Amino acid sequence: MMKRGIAFLAAGIMLLASPVSVLADREDAKLEKPYVSLGADLNAQERATVLELLGITEDDLKNYTVATITNQDEHDYLDAYLDKSVIGSRALSSVLVEGKTDGNGIKVTTHNISYCTTGMYQNALVTAGIKDADIVVAGPFKISGTAALVGAIKSYENMTGEKVEQENVDTATNELVITGKLAENVGDSEKAEQLVGAVKEKVVEAQNMSEDEIGDVVDQAADEMEINLSAEDRQAIVNLMEKIKGLDLDVDSLKEQAKDLYNKIEDLGLKLDINQEKVQGFFDKIIEFFKNLFS
Repeated sequence: MMKRGIAFLAAGIMLLASPVSVLADREDAKLEKPYVSLGADLNAQERATVLELLGITEDDLKNYTVATITNQDEHDYLDAYLDKSVIGSRALSSVLVEGKTDGNGIKVTTHNISYCTTGMYQNALVTAGIKDADIVVAGPFKISGTAALVGAIKSYENMTGEKVEQENVDTATNELVITGKLAENVGDSEKAEQLVGAVKEKVVEAQNMSEDEIGDVVDQAADEMEINLSAEDRQAIVNLMEKIKGLDLDVDSLKEQAKDLYNKIEDLGLKLDINQEKVQGFFDKIIEFFKNLFS
């Protein structure tokens, strides 16, 4: 069940919608009306349940921009990452996205979602480049909720008229897979999301960390959070951060968009620093180089 959750979780972030023409000004269009994405495999009763949880009716949908998330969407963007049998065959979870003004950040509420934490949603959406939106995720019964991430991306692109960059989506997908596997291995989804978030914050802030320095930060975070990482999980996080440092992410925006998650991280009191001896050694080499150059 957990592996299936990982598969759907990763699938959700992979969908890139086609470019959408927007007649109104982008910001006005973003705030104009909510956007709904519904799982394509919902039957009539399940659909009614989901709509009720989202707080809307079938009649209301005529005033919304509605999209459908299919299981084929998941396979199209995840087959390169996971076995088809793990991805599964049904898309059930759905999402309501409301664009908000600058400074709102990403706020996530869930109903009948048993696997994805709000922090996992926030982490993935921030990496993908989503900004300032209230998102409600609902399932007809207890499900992982991961197909809704497909809808969040699809609705956001429709809402803003902008495509989510392929590199961001690919990295966010990688992040979701790793966070899901880490949650499974350490037995704590919240700790997994916080560990990945804390390391990501430091990497984005530093911008040019070396692989060894990233490894040091991973070790420090795991140690302070009392997480026993396997060598495989550690390397997976390091590899992920190598991708993340190449994205155009801003640490202040990162914190602003996922306030709840990063407030929790700050409450942990983590003190993550790169190896100062390595940094000093680097500058010593530069000084020595110029001394030799002008001697």
